[in-house]
Amino acid sequence: MVVGDVLLDRDVEGVVNRLCPDSPGPVLDETAHVERPGGAGLAALFAAAQTGEVALVTALADDAAGARLSGLLTAAGVQVYALPLAGATPEKIRLRARGRVLLRHDRGGASGTPGEPGEAVLRLIADASAVLVSDYGRGVARQPALRAALAATAAPVVWDPHPRGPAAVPGVHLATPNEAEVRELADCPPGPSRLATAARGAQGLRQRWRAGAVAVTLGADGALLCHADATPLVVPAPGSAEGDTCGAGDRFAATASLALARGALVSEAVQLAVAEASAYVAAGGVAGLSVPAGDPSPTSWGTGGERIGVAAAGAVVAATRAAGGTVVATGGCFDLLHAGHVATLQAARRLGDCLVVCLNSDTSVTGLKGPDRPVVPQGDRGRLLAALNCVDAVMIFDEATPHAVLSWLRPDVWVKGGDYATGAGDEPVLPEAELLRRWGGHTVVVPYLPGRSTTDLIAAARAAGVDRLRPAASSGPADNGRRDRGKPSRHPGAVERQPTEGAR
Repeated sequence: MVVGDVLLDRDVEGVVNRLCPDSPGPVLDETAHVERPGGAGLAALFAAAQTGEVALVTALADDAAGARLSGLLTAAGVQVYALPLAGATPEKIRLRARGRVLLRHDRGGASGTPGEPGEAVLRLIADASAVLVSDYGRGVARQPALRAALAATAAPVVWDPHPRGPAAVPGVHLATPNEAEVRELADCPPGPSRLATAARGAQGLRQRWRAGAVAVTLGADGALLCHADATPLVVPAPGSAEGDTCGAGDRFAATASLALARGALVSEAVQLAVAEASAYVAAGGVAGLSVPAGDPSPTSWGTGGERIGVAAAGAVVAATRAAGGTVVATGGCFDLLHAGHVATLQAARRLGDCLVVCLNSDTSVTGLKGPDRPVVPQGDRGRLLAALNCVDAVMIFDEATPHAVLSWLRPDVWVKGGDYATGAGDEPVLPEAELLRRWGGHTVVVPYLPGRSTTDLIAAARAAGVDRLRPAASSGPADNGRRDRGKPSRHPGAVERQPTEGAR
């Protein structure tokens, strides 16, 4: 698992053929742009590409950048355990021409304060095979409960420090600063040579942090490893490579962490990390990274009205949390909005202080229902939902499941309509239940109106060609075609799934 601060990285490529008419600055004509997770998010991407299961504990704000990061990370197979973040999600924008950076533009302002981790996060740290702390100096590595869990875990911990960040917790297996960082962190005066300066700083840092070892990355010259033995180990790079080094330190730390998880010695882990980081730079660095196919963007997550889209949902959720309220969310296709849908939405809204509807896009509905669906396009479906008094905001998503949206929204309650829970004791677990446990949320089921079904309405319209459609008395709820079993729910308004330990 990876613990640390994420940033939204955006590279804007272009060409410069002229200067500004009102100042001697170059004009960049944009030709392409790419967005990707940065900071701890980039380290998590590297780890996910090399192993089957990676969890990321980070902090996301209720803004478009946070939503974008959640989508990118989820699309890459990273399990996101997001803590609430006061303020804005940080962004780093690089304006580039011919492979060179002309200007870097940072957004997000001062670091916000991450919220408390839930029980699921603390258990995850205790059970991890290895933990990489990717500190970018924005507060996640300072979180007291996280630090206590990191100090107590039996897993090997790799600490990639930042000069603005805190000291590593005592007993980490390996710290991985670069040359500039180790000089600043260890307050080390220059020595007679580059290696002597790095070795002196690494030994001082190792003793101060009570770390097992410190590996100082030296760019194209590899790394220097200092441990309890007085003689440092120099690990040269396998070959010289010129190129963009952005992300090379994250690649180094992620590779070393995975090697330690598999039982490698620290010296073996550092050698493998040097080789991987060198190959990464030689392959073009971040420019050679592939963005996950079909990844969502803030614009694809719904725009078109004041109550539709990322900005609308983020503002509603932030205001509700600031007032100490309960955030409720529900989701579905809502094709041909009918009374059964409205009953479910009204019941959901009564469970909290705001309701956000996660709406399947046209692409998503087609993938789930077939080429003839949806009947009503997503723009119209979103506007109809947003017009209901019980709905505070609507987000439209392209994926088959709302997992990426939920990882960003982090609702307190996720509501499903239908007969998922009957009181028989053998109810299936809702697909989103495990996801909600990451931040201590829970799932509930609300009763539906029997005889209301979008599928049956469409079939009746096509078969009879009637102008007025009546719900069939024998048909099931919503879009899933389930039948009413006639069994009462445990509660007249909602049926609560009994969460496992730590879900609340």
